[in-house]
Amino acid sequence: MNNIKYGLVGTGRLGSEVEAVFKENNCKIVLKEDINGTWQEDTPELIVDCSLPEAFSKTIEHVKSFEVPLIMATTGLTNEHLKMLSSLAKIVPVIQSFNYSVGIQILLKLTEITKDIVPDWDVEITETHHRFKKDKPSGTAKMIQDVFKDKNIEASSLRLGNVAGDHTVYFGGLGEVISIKHSATSRRTFAEGIFKSAEFIMKQKPGLYTFKDVVFNSKNEG
Repeated sequence: MNNIKYGLVGTGRLGSEVEAVFKENNCKIVLKEDINGTWQEDTPELIVDCSLPEAFSKTIEHVKSFEVPLIMATTGLTNEHLKMLSSLAKIVPVIQSFNYSVGIQILLKLTEITKDIVPDWDVEITETHHRFKKDKPSGTAKMIQDVFKDKNIEASSLRLGNVAGDHTVYFGGLGEVISIKHSATSRRTFAEGIFKSAEFIMKQKPGLYTFKDVVFNSKNEG
C-alpha cells in the first residue's frame, strides 16, 4: 500500500531511515515531531514513533487527535507506557515492537524451538549496540528473555561504536554449544520492517499487534 500520508515522531537515526524508505514507496510525510517542535502540513493517516520515551505523551496526543493507527518503535518503554498502549488499542490499531527486523523474528522462533528440545541446557544471551543507546539490556534482549518465561535468563550488554544491533542466544550442553545469532548491518532493515508494518496496520481493526503478527501475517482486517 503506497501513498500513505503519515506523521513521524523522532527524526534521529532510525527516523531518518524511515523517512527515506517511506519516500521510496511514495508515502508522504505530513507531520513531524522532534526536539524542534511540531511541523504539520496535512492530516496524517498514520503515526510512526521512532523517538525516546520522553516523547510518548505527545505521540499519544497525536494519535487520539487524528484517530489513526500507531506504529510504536521506541525502546525503553515502561510497564505504564505499555498499559497505555493497550488502552489506546481499544480505539485504533497499534503495533508495538522493540525490533522491526524480520531476522529477529526468525531468531525468536528458532530460540523457542531449541529451548523445547534442550530444556535442561544452560542459556546465555548477549547483545551489542552503538554507544548512544540508552536502555540496557535492549528491548530485543527482553523479547528473547520473554521466550524463557519459566527461567530468569540474564542478558549481557555491550555498547560499542556504531553497532546497529547484534543479538546471540547460546545453548550449552556438557559436550556442545549451539549459538543462534542475528546481526543488523544497517538501520535500514528496521525502517523496512516499519514500512511493512504500515502496509499491515492500515488494513486492521483496532487492537494491539506486534511485528510477529506482521511477519507471520496474523490478520484482523476491518
